[in-house]
Amino acid sequence: MHGALDRRGGSVSAAPHSLDAAETAEPRSLNQLVADAAREVPGCAAAVAALWRDGEPVALSASHPSMPGLIEVQVSTGRGPLLEALATGEPAACPDTLDDDRWPEFAAAALRLGVRCSLAVASRPGPEAVCLSLFGARPRVLAAPSVPVAERIVAFGGVVVGIASEYDEARRAARQLKDAAESRAVVDQAKGVLMHALGCSADEALARMRQISQARNLKVTEVAARITDARGPAGLRD
Repeated sequence: MHGALDRRGGSVSAAPHSLDAAETAEPRSLNQLVADAAREVPGCAAAVAALWRDGEPVALSASHPSMPGLIEVQVSTGRGPLLEALATGEPAACPDTLDDDRWPEFAAAALRLGVRCSLAVASRPGPEAVCLSLFGARPRVLAAPSVPVAERIVAFGGVVVGIASEYDEARRAARQLKDAAESRAVVDQAKGVLMHALGCSADEALARMRQISQARNLKVTEVAARITDARGPAGLRD
């Protein structure tokens, strides 16, 4: 099957898969988390990193295009090693998907992809959670030595994703401030045009724009832009 694990325990190269189409820092950070896990965790043949908010994944990256299906089956059935790790804060391991009866839907889906064992760890840097799911092509290869390495990677990843999230928030705030400043500049320019054309005060000019806004069902900034373009209230007749 395309994207399934190599039987020797290696991985078939594939582009990172992202559920979040937006070009933000968070998916890029998750991509790096997946690469670190696949490279450093003993026994890891494939990895999936996910950012969770309000009980669902909002961004996800995977080393194999078929691996996100193992996350989706856990979300749809409400059980699986990843959800166990999220609920308890402790690593959740499936030593052998062939004989594990705790999560039958997950085990069946994993076996179809050649996954014989898995390990899930989660980090909670704030109101959101960063989760790492690791998969092995042979039973019990994700054993005790894999756990501290996985926990270290996901803890670091949680910090990085948290910083990336704050950066995106700051960038959005900066855009909003810029938009507000530009809107204010347009309104001030339109007030000057009206004050000159009508011989009124700044407050009267603003009140006039608000009247036009309500009458025409336009934003004040749209009214201001039309007045500025027309260089006077006569331009609003068209």
